[in-house]
Amino acid sequence: MPEYKLQKFRGGYAICLYEGGKRISRRQLESGDAAGAAAEFSRIVADASRPVDPNIRTIWEAYRAEKEGRRIALNMKWSAKPILAYFGDRKPEEITGKLCGGYVAKRRQDLRGSPEQQERWRKAGKPVASWTGVKDGTIRTEMNQLRAALLWAEKSKIIAKAPAIVMPSAPSPRERHLTRHEFERLLDASETPHLRLYLLLAISTAGRNAALLELTWDRIDFERGLVFLGERNVLRPRKGRATVPMTNALRAALANAYAHRRTDRVIEWAGEPVRSVRTALSKAAKRAGILGVTPHVFRHSAACWLAEAGRPMREIAAFLGHADDAITQRVYAKLSPQYLRTAAGSLEICMRPSLVIRATD
Repeated sequence: MPEYKLQKFRGGYAICLYEGGKRISRRQLESGDAAGAAAEFSRIVADASRPVDPNIRTIWEAYRAEKEGRRIALNMKWSAKPILAYFGDRKPEEITGKLCGGYVAKRRQDLRGSPEQQERWRKAGKPVASWTGVKDGTIRTEMNQLRAALLWAEKSKIIAKAPAIVMPSAPSPRERHLTRHEFERLLDASETPHLRLYLLLAISTAGRNAALLELTWDRIDFERGLVFLGERNVLRPRKGRATVPMTNALRAALANAYAHRRTDRVIEWAGEPVRSVRTALSKAAKRAGILGVTPHVFRHSAACWLAEAGRPMREIAAFLGHADDAITQRVYAKLSPQYLRTAAGSLEICMRPSLVIRATD
């Protein structure tokens, strides 16, 4: 197998290619210093190692390897089966709007749910016909991951141009959010300490489900009363990973949990990090008689409560970890008591007797 080596040459540096222990080529590098030559050497080797005329499967796996350790890599593990079964052996230039439409149509007819979920449905006697029809939101997620992989391949110069990925329209945003009374009922119906702590964290920080479950004690700052949902001391935190102050109720709950901790994770149960709260949450919601409760509903509910309290959109955006308040305005502004009130005042007219509606005899 060919091997690249960085060697000194004519007062500078060269990249040499060896095969079978014999040098078969040598090329002088532009950089004359060691650090610059090392960087140039790495770029050349990386370019030479890129696949020639790769198919979608190769690009997908390379992008997933690039994102190893991040949540998207895990999500792509589940999306890989349908995406690669349909697109895997094709080249990027073969992807057209018609081909994307075929994928959408096929997924809308596929069985939905994980194998574990399907087994639960089977045991519950749910007809197989009702399992069909993957939702458009799921299809968009899969195709967005494909688009991200292709754009990465273009940026990395693995392919010349990423094709357009035509996908279903985004579903309407979910309007469901909990009232304060509903949240209190849910909290009272939670039987395990880890779920109660999760609920307080979720509603008090507006954090994403993944951020809450990945939260470690080194990101809880009791001295300053802060919760770092992302890594501490980073200038550009991951999407939705804000740093927020503790409420009094959350501080008390965290202090109690910290005193009894057995792992480095904030949300733990029986000495093990909690991977999912869906089962415990579903049972608590059933006991409380509340419908439509998912882990995401708490983030949405927290934002709604802030908007209903009249907090400025920039504050809500900061709490949610949004880069700017454009999306915050679009989703939550209508819940604010000040929403369009000034504009409505500009349309006011003077009252007059003719505008008063009187009951007829």
